[in-house]
Amino acid sequence: MKWPNTLLLIRHDVSKYNILKEKKAGDPTYQEFLKAFEKDPFDDKTKELALKVQKLFSLNNGDHNTPLIEDDIEKRGEKVGKALREKHKLPDIIYVSPFERTLHTLERITKGWPELEKVKRYEDERIREQDHGLTLLYNDWRVFHVLHPEQIELQKREGQYWYRFPQGENVPDVRTRNRSWLTTIIREHAGENILVVTHHLNILAARANLERLNAEEFIRIDKEEKPINLGVTTYKGNPNKGKAGKLELVCYNKKYY
Repeated sequence: MKWPNTLLLIRHDVSKYNILKEKKAGDPTYQEFLKAFEKDPFDDKTKELALKVQKLFSLNNGDHNTPLIEDDIEKRGEKVGKALREKHKLPDIIYVSPFERTLHTLERITKGWPELEKVKRYEDERIREQDHGLTLLYNDWRVFHVLHPEQIELQKREGQYWYRFPQGENVPDVRTRNRSWLTTIIREHAGENILVVTHHLNILAARANLERLNAEEFIRIDKEEKPINLGVTTYKGNPNKGKAGKLELVCYNKKYY
């Protein structure tokens, strides 16, 4: 079989950006902005609100160094590590995105599964999160679009799947680098057990590539079944499928905390 024996994909723990989105959702100014955006994104009042939102909700850091929130009480990552230790063999290799939040998530998981310290690990930028380019300065794509109105028209024409953030990536870009990474694990880790700590869109990209999902199916999953923080997606190699085996989805987005 050319495929790994098992492939565990884990999304990072809760980051400060995740919390920022939650705070925005309950903020009166942001709710007012959303209503104005839906009514008329080109109106001067909408632009005024967009500038307020940008000032109120900004992390002032790059995506690569967005930190996790403190987790001294719930210990979600440690719980996930303990659960996986009970259910799975020690992996032969660990792949992790080189971003701060994924590296620290792996540290938390290792507290619950100490034997992971002995496992060889690779930091691979191909499994990083989608690059949002210029949008990063605004911490909200709607704010960015209001302040750059030509981007609204471009996204309407191209659609969510094909639209590329300025100086960033679209979904096919992420799928392309994820496909390159899948080629590596086929070439180097056939029959092995792999643990991966990565991001929301890269988990969906892996699913789309392994399951041959089209654009419509990708968008539906992203909308209706978005990966949760520390959610675990498991694939198992089946040597009896296809010419050289196949990775089959066992569970998606499972919560262990």
